[in-house]
Amino acid sequence: MARKPQPLKSLASLVLIGAGKMGSAMLEGWLARGLNARKITVIEPQPAKAIEALARRGLKLNPKGKPAPAAVVVVAVKPQGAAEALPGATPYVGKATLVVSIMAGRTIRFLEQSFPGAAIVRAMPNTPAAIGRGITVAVANRKVSARQRKQASDLLAAIGAVEWVSDEGLMDAVTATSGSGPAYVFLLAEAMTQGAIAAGLPPGLAARLARETVAGAGELLRRSPLDAAVLRQNVTSPAGTTAAALEVLMGPGGFDSLVTQAIAAATKRGKELAG
Repeated sequence: MARKPQPLKSLASLVLIGAGKMGSAMLEGWLARGLNARKITVIEPQPAKAIEALARRGLKLNPKGKPAPAAVVVVAVKPQGAAEALPGATPYVGKATLVVSIMAGRTIRFLEQSFPGAAIVRAMPNTPAAIGRGITVAVANRKVSARQRKQASDLLAAIGAVEWVSDEGLMDAVTATSGSGPAYVFLLAEAMTQGAIAAGLPPGLAARLARETVAGAGELLRRSPLDAAVLRQNVTSPAGTTAAALEVLMGPGGFDSLVTQAIAAATKRGKELAG
């Protein structure tokens, strides 16, 4: 059973480096969990209007003056922006600071070059974080204490479920599965829409049927204690319409094989990007 997310009221201070879509989703989740806006500093050269509004509530946005070390620094910039953003984060990282990075493909070793001796958590969330329904996988370096690991879990739980791995080498497969995975699901909805149109349905109805079917099946999968394979079998009557469709999807070179190949390709690309 997943650990119940905890309120964040006790966190002393947090610096968010980058407030794009994912950073903003995390920020919204932290505030909902009780983190006081006055304890948050955001470094974002192009802040959205919502971030500027929070600044009027006490959040520190691109503050001037000498930075002080924070309890937690969260790096939420795009990987290609790391070289430009990380030097500005360094003054906020002290001996007791926890650094949490959600930059895809940027390894703990890479982060340790910018923050020598720091406690570092590398995390991979996915886009359903925008509605609080993401899943994040995290891995920590040896400097991370039990207390800091709990802090990281509570912060990441603000955008959805959290899983931990001990082997950083798994992160490329994680990215290929859950990080890139929403695109696979959206592609399925696209393909179902096109197939329905080809079968004669009006485009609008086809799109609505595909969208609600994917969303509903996903919610059933989330709530049910049954494995995905059992749920699939429960829908499939012998010699029925679903069986006819699955015979095509599960045949040689079909859906199973394509998804396995896709995840393998994404994993390989992740390793290439990480160097």
